[in-house]
Amino acid sequence: MTDIEIAQANVMAPITEIAQKIDIPEDKLELYGKYKAKITFDELKTLQEKAAKKPGKLILVTAVTPTPAGEGKSTVSIGLADGLRKIGKKSVVALREPSLGPCFGVKGGACGGGYAQIVPMEDINLHFTGDIHAISIANNLIAALIDNHLQQGNELNIDSRTISWKRCVDLNDRALRNITIGLGGRLQGVPREDHFSIAVASEIMAIVCLSKTITELKQRIDRIVIGQNYNKENVTFGQLKCTGAVAALLKDVIKPNLVQTLEKTPAFVHGGPFANIAHGCNSVNATICALATGDYVVTEAGFAADLGAEKFLDIKCRSAGLKPDAVVIVATIRALKMHGGVAKADLSKPDCAALEKGFANLKTHIENISKFGLKAVVAVNKFITDTDEETALLQKLCSQIGTNAVLSEGWGKGGEGAKALAEAVSKIADSNESKYHPLYELELPLADKISTIATQIYRAQKVEFDSAALKKLKTFEENGYGKLPVCIAKTQNSISHDPKLIGAPEGYIFPVRDMQLYAGAGFVVALAGDIMTMPGLPKAPAALDIDVNDDGVISGLF
Repeated sequence: MTDIEIAQANVMAPITEIAQKIDIPEDKLELYGKYKAKITFDELKTLQEKAAKKPGKLILVTAVTPTPAGEGKSTVSIGLADGLRKIGKKSVVALREPSLGPCFGVKGGACGGGYAQIVPMEDINLHFTGDIHAISIANNLIAALIDNHLQQGNELNIDSRTISWKRCVDLNDRALRNITIGLGGRLQGVPREDHFSIAVASEIMAIVCLSKTITELKQRIDRIVIGQNYNKENVTFGQLKCTGAVAALLKDVIKPNLVQTLEKTPAFVHGGPFANIAHGCNSVNATICALATGDYVVTEAGFAADLGAEKFLDIKCRSAGLKPDAVVIVATIRALKMHGGVAKADLSKPDCAALEKGFANLKTHIENISKFGLKAVVAVNKFITDTDEETALLQKLCSQIGTNAVLSEGWGKGGEGAKALAEAVSKIADSNESKYHPLYELELPLADKISTIATQIYRAQKVEFDSAALKKLKTFEENGYGKLPVCIAKTQNSISHDPKLIGAPEGYIFPVRDMQLYAGAGFVVALAGDIMTMPGLPKAPAALDIDVNDDGVISGLF
């Protein structure tokens, strides 16, 4: 059976019953049909207070560098949450919402796979509760208000050439990366160059994911820098005095969504920034709700440990005061053989030599996690083509560097297949051996923070800044933004900036070509290599396989 067929064959429990498992009464839910709900504002406040007093154990799931062979991080996260319940632990999982871009593009959904999935899978992968659509509209309302201000006399003297706020849409549409607007005469607006990002790269997405209350949300929206005036002074969105209207569109978006796994484990699924072009974590509110309602909380960060995990630990944890108790690094024998030089077509053939060579990638991620004071366990996501010899070798290689590698069979067996992993992870979480700390101090200059990440996490020899990037860094610091954390946007397909450098590259030059200020979200973005904030569709997009029949049953969705 395919993933979607497994999900459609599952009999879901009413979401009110799932909420009862974590002591949330029905009147504290806002129902979106029978199987989805948001948490009310008063319950959200209650859970925030509860989590502040006695939070559960926080378990971060990350992975090796992605390959076309697949790693299955969401599958392991969901399987682990189910596995913890199988060994008697009260677990909750907190995940990101899928973006429509990958669903219709190349990656597929983000609901896990096999018998370790969250449901209703089709709803979550498509429109869900409308969060990302509302974020897109809020983002584009800001853009419309900026252009209207220019049209109506430009009281703030905004230099249209400096406007940094982009429009967005939650699709992969390369044709919108660079556009010209305002054409057609004086009544059609002020002509200028403009750009689109994918919605999950919008600063509004980051703001929603990092805000705990409407008040904080509005404060962050106020701080958004939209451009400069002709005196080269920053203009913030708050100066347009329209923050309330934008916040009104996001009123319901800030509330976490509650769904379930195939095995009826509660799942908070909320927020969806990408980790290669944003900070890559589900919302702070979703994590807090999970910590308030579960003794063990499984959450994940996008892509590999060099991207999502670093940003989770340096941005989200620092902002929200979170302290992880354990880390899981997902690896597959197939992916490590690819990092060892094996072509995708040959991955089914046993190759211990390539596995040992590719292990360098996993070893780098294990070492990187330890730099945050955290203990990790490797989850070996099992594929049918893995041999016993290869599995034993991988476990031996991990053991030699003091790390436990545990076979994870959540895809094929659900929670039952993740019991061994659950035992290993809960042991680390209960030991209190993890002593989390960020990688760098905020007092460092912005360029030094970027260099710290590039040299210590990406293993570059040094960073090379384009002159335009250095100029922006200097301006950011002069304007009081020097103590913000940094969010590096780079390829997910390599620890480096270059997707062709597989395995564990080191000693290269890491190029930073541009900088962006996300003053509302509270971080500075460094763009490295050829990374873009608006992806494109492949030659044969996933949309070719998706369909729906007269009964409303969707097929081909992952």
